[in-house]
Amino acid sequence: MAATTTARWVEVHPRNPQRRAIRATVDLLREGGLIAYPTDSCFALGAMLGNREGLERIRAIRRLDARHHFTLVCRDFAQLGQFVRISTPVFRAVKAATPGCYTFILPATKEVPRRLLHPRKRTVGVRIPQHPVVDALLEELGEPLLSSTLLLPDTEEPMTSGWEIHERLGHQLDAILDSGECGTEPTTVIDLSGDEPELIRQGAGEGFEW
Repeated sequence: MAATTTARWVEVHPRNPQRRAIRATVDLLREGGLIAYPTDSCFALGAMLGNREGLERIRAIRRLDARHHFTLVCRDFAQLGQFVRISTPVFRAVKAATPGCYTFILPATKEVPRRLLHPRKRTVGVRIPQHPVVDALLEELGEPLLSSTLLLPDTEEPMTSGWEIHERLGHQLDAILDSGECGTEPTTVIDLSGDEPELIRQGAGEGFEW
């Protein structure tokens, strides 16, 4: 599905998102749609895990190269564990920091499509947000959401206003979920694929302990 008209505008309650709106959005995702949605850190772009066209649309909007780490947004730790390999020390550290505003780079399992992997490291980003709208989406979807921070090229701060997103990207998206205020900082990104943690980006997450 490629957006040919203005994106559907979906208002959802920030604490008790309407089931009808969530179901309609998930139906759109299953049809190959690309959405913008709020998280506990900031707005993000989202598509189904197997949506090859959606992946390329995200790359085009953000002008990303092949080395960019995409993120699998997971509902819970059990789901996260299906898509990345986690040692005992990493398990403890990630468990203590989730749900929250962290993205962790970890070695991917065979469940992750190859096109989502870092071409050399075979790693992928994973995270578990703390946001009722995301929780509802993931519960209805039944699998992780392929995601990327809504940070446009040549900008330092992510987009945080649903109306601004609608004005600037409405013709490139299929739906925009707006629940009012959300976070204003991207996640803190930590690479845990090596022997020691590597801070890739300092964002909203604070106090990570190894």
